[in-house]
Amino acid sequence: MKKTLQEIADYVDGRIEGDASIVIKGLDNIEGAGEHDLTFAVDPHIEEAKTCKAAAVMLPEGIGDFPKTALYVEEPRAAFAKLLELFTPKLQFPQGVSEKAHIGKDVKIGKDVIIMPFAVVDDHAVIGDRVTLYPHTYIGQYAEIEEDTVIYSSATVREHCRVGKRCVIHCSAVIGSDGFGFTTHEGVHTKVPQVGNVVLEDDVEIGAHDGIDRAAMGSTVIGHGTKIDNLVHIGHNCKIGPNCLIVAQTGISGSTIVGHNVTFGGQVGTVGHIHIGANSVYAARSGIIGDMPEGVFCAGFPVQSHAEWLRMQASMKHLPEMYKKFRQLEKKLAKYEKSEKQ
Repeated sequence: MKKTLQEIADYVDGRIEGDASIVIKGLDNIEGAGEHDLTFAVDPHIEEAKTCKAAAVMLPEGIGDFPKTALYVEEPRAAFAKLLELFTPKLQFPQGVSEKAHIGKDVKIGKDVIIMPFAVVDDHAVIGDRVTLYPHTYIGQYAEIEEDTVIYSSATVREHCRVGKRCVIHCSAVIGSDGFGFTTHEGVHTKVPQVGNVVLEDDVEIGAHDGIDRAAMGSTVIGHGTKIDNLVHIGHNCKIGPNCLIVAQTGISGSTIVGHNVTFGGQVGTVGHIHIGANSVYAARSGIIGDMPEGVFCAGFPVQSHAEWLRMQASMKHLPEMYKKFRQLEKKLAKYEKSEKQ
C-alpha cells in the first residue's frame, strides 16, 4: 500500500510539519523504519527518533524543534494502531461451512460465517452472523457464539458457555474447562461436579493457552472489553469486571470478584474468595492475599503500596553493607562489655 503523508494525516486527523507529499509505503518501529516508512515516537524515545531513517515520524502534540518531517496527533499509539490496520490487508477466506467441518444436529448457524476444515460444532450450538471458526476449533453442545467473533485454531468453547459479540479467542485457549473442585475424605479426593458455565461479554479478547474455568454453579464472567494475555488462568466462579487488562501468567483463584478497569501485571497471583476494587493497578508478580480497595497502585508479596515496595527494594540493595556494619558494631559492643566486666 502507498499513501501520501497528507492522506495519512487526513485519516488520523493529524497535522504535518514538513513535506506533506512524501509517499509512505510501510510502517515500522524506530529502529527498523526505512526511507519510505512512517514510524512513531513518544517519550522517552523522541531523541532517538530524531536520527532514525524513517521518511516521517508521528509525534504527540506539543513536541517542537523536530528535525524530520513530523505528523502530529493527540495519541500517537492509538493513531499508529489505526494505521497498522489500514496498511495490513486482512486475510481472506471463503465464506460458508467447509465440507470437512463437522456440524452436529440442531445447530443454528447465522449469515456470512466462515467455518474452516476440521472445525467441530457440536449438537444444539448457536453460531452468530459473521463468526469465524479456524481449523480444529471445538464448540460444545448448547454453546453460543455471537456475531463477529473470531476463534482461532485449536481453541475450545465447551458446553453451555456463551461468547459475546466481537470477541477474539486465540489458539489453544479453553473456555469452560472444569473448575478445580474436590472434596477430600480419608485421603481420597472426589470431584465436585462443575455444572455452571463461562460467559464472555462483548469485545473480550482471550490469549493463547488461557484457561477460563466454568463455575461450579452459575457463571464465571469476563466483563465487557476486558483483554487477557497468553497463559492466564481464571478460576471457577470468578467475576472479572469490564475493561480490565490481565497480563501473561497471571492466576486468579476461584470466586474472586474484580472491579472494572483493573490492571494485573505479569505473574500476579491471588487467593480466592476476595474482592479487588476497581480502577487499580497491580505490578508484576504481586501477591494479593485479601480484599483490596479501589484506586490503588500496589506491588510485592504480600501486596503493598507500590511506593512502599520501591523503598523496600532500594533498602534491600544495602543489606550486605548494613550487615557488615552490624557485625562490626557487635564486635565493638562485645569488647566494651568485656572491658566493663574487668
